[in-house]
Amino acid sequence: MTTTSPTLIGPRAANTNVANTKTALDSAPVGDIKGAFGTISTEDTGSRRSMSAKLKTLLAIIGPGLIVMVGDNDAGAFSTYGQAGQTYGTKLLWTFLLLVPVLYVNQEMVLRLGAVTGVGYAKLLLERFGRFWGAFSVINLFVLNALTLITEFIGIALAASYLGVPKAVAVILAGLVIVLAASTGSLRRFERMAMIFCVGSLLLIPLYLIAHPPIGQMAAGFAIPSIPGGSGGLSTVMLLIIGIVGTTIAPWQLFFQQSYVIDKRITPRFMRYEKADLWIGIVIVVVGGAALMGATAAAFAGVHHSQFHHGQFTDASGLAAGLSAYAGPAAGALFAVALLDASMIGAFAVSLSTAYAVGDMLGLKHSLHRGVKQAKGFYAMYAALIALAAIVVLIPGSPLGLFTVGVQVLAGVLLPSATVFLLMLCNDKQVLGPWVNGKGSNIAASIVIGALVVLSAILMASVLFGSVSSTQVMAILAGAAAVGVVAAAVIGVRGWHRRRLGLVKAAPHPGKLMDRKTRENWRMPPLAMLAPVKMSTGRRVAMLAMWAYLAVAFVLVIVRVIQLAIGH
Repeated sequence: MTTTSPTLIGPRAANTNVANTKTALDSAPVGDIKGAFGTISTEDTGSRRSMSAKLKTLLAIIGPGLIVMVGDNDAGAFSTYGQAGQTYGTKLLWTFLLLVPVLYVNQEMVLRLGAVTGVGYAKLLLERFGRFWGAFSVINLFVLNALTLITEFIGIALAASYLGVPKAVAVILAGLVIVLAASTGSLRRFERMAMIFCVGSLLLIPLYLIAHPPIGQMAAGFAIPSIPGGSGGLSTVMLLIIGIVGTTIAPWQLFFQQSYVIDKRITPRFMRYEKADLWIGIVIVVVGGAALMGATAAAFAGVHHSQFHHGQFTDASGLAAGLSAYAGPAAGALFAVALLDASMIGAFAVSLSTAYAVGDMLGLKHSLHRGVKQAKGFYAMYAALIALAAIVVLIPGSPLGLFTVGVQVLAGVLLPSATVFLLMLCNDKQVLGPWVNGKGSNIAASIVIGALVVLSAILMASVLFGSVSSTQVMAILAGAAAVGVVAAAVIGVRGWHRRRLGLVKAAPHPGKLMDRKTRENWRMPPLAMLAPVKMSTGRRVAMLAMWAYLAVAFVLVIVRVIQLAIGH
């Protein structure tokens, strides 16, 4: 696929653009940008100087960042944030502030890849790192997304049950709405439907106002990081924090946003507006998550009634019942409707990310601009995933709790590796040219990856041992800190030594060698024209180590799930 029209770029870039269309095997994302709230014609090459023109452009561009972020506050997020609020009050609100840079760093890199390359994330992995890593990533994404979709339909069933709607009716109707909304052959119509659900996510704000948790406690929860429960409860709190991270940051987001940016025909010329779109989504995620955590904290403060299992978390329906008992039936109903809304938008985004990725891998036409007859494989994959999740939830006796556990564990395992590939792609000058990462972006991304690896290690320790002690958590944190210090020292000394010997000279960022217009018109050459990626010995060893870790982690996850299934 490609993201722009030849009328916006010079002759050389225009030829590149056409070639990339052939590489992606789908020319649908070529032409006007037709968003939910406006259109930008390919003939529109004028500058945006007035505030009115800038606002109209933002309204036309808004969508990819907002949908991917709101879709992130899904059924799993409701349960995790609600559990945090019910168990620890407002004391974990500070984790949302830590998530802001992580969300931005990851998603800014993928939106840049989408706008500049016009090629989906899965296709880039396949072409730049080989069939093994490309297939491995997509297969893992498929498994994880299938499990995630099941949790979305669990959320739909719980919300409907609380509202008095039969489970089967709710699940079937929701599945039909999700499939039909994306199958109209118009990205604009899909996006307008998605925006309705995005607006629905704001229901958490009146829920917060009804529950009215103390403002002072909310402010302290954001401003003062704390680990409630003391050293003895460190392991329990850390696993919940990992759950918050895992449900807020997931591999599907990378695949979805990059492909959706391409499908919407967004080019580097509108990069600033797409970044603003992303920031709007991040703000809504943080505000919604904090509102939910604060509301449940207020509702369950000091609750030890038997009807709420002595104040311990059960599931989302238990949260709704607790809110109803505390603040009245309206609060419980608002929570249930918000949960239904979140599960629907999550199902939209997760299933689309899978269909986009499979379309990339198999060379299928995969665009929301195409109707069902024009992209049968794309829509068949999308509908099959929805149908599979709905059927599993409706089967009596399905181990739904295992699916929730599986999503959290697999997300924790896969996210660090997905982010590593993302960082490598964003440093590939053949792929991004003047849009490659700068030094600051690489430092920020490396810190994010290091933190995700540490959290993944703690999660895997809990899987391996059935639980993780505070001593083990501290040992992992200390080991990670030591490795980080040593790695930074080695990299620093090596760089200093190479510069001293004149083996490397400081070069300006490629983007600084071009004027703004040339940079905005730059596109990745056709994938077939790119030279193979040169892998250093160190990078090969690192990738081999990552593969070994993932292989071991998957075995441990399977063993643990089997143990849970048979009751051990």
